[in-house]
Amino acid sequence: MKRYDLRHLKDEFEPRMKAILTEEHKAGEVAIFLFEIGDFSPIQKSADLVKECGYELLNSLKFNEVDWTIVCKK
Repeated sequence: MKRYDLRHLKDEFEPRMKAILTEEHKAGEVAIFLFEIGDFSPIQKSADLVKECGYELLNSLKFNEVDWTIVCKK
């Protein structure tokens, strides 16, 4: 299990998340991503990105008032 904190990227986290999923993360290992949600539109975008990269979305939940957590596995 590996955790990636992308909150410092604000609403520009998607390119980094895609790079992690396609180039860095090992298949078979669970990935946990934290990012800021703002107007909630990043939630669907991140779920679509997980699917596009061939990962299974295991969980998606609100972490606190401004942050969201996505858990996925390939």
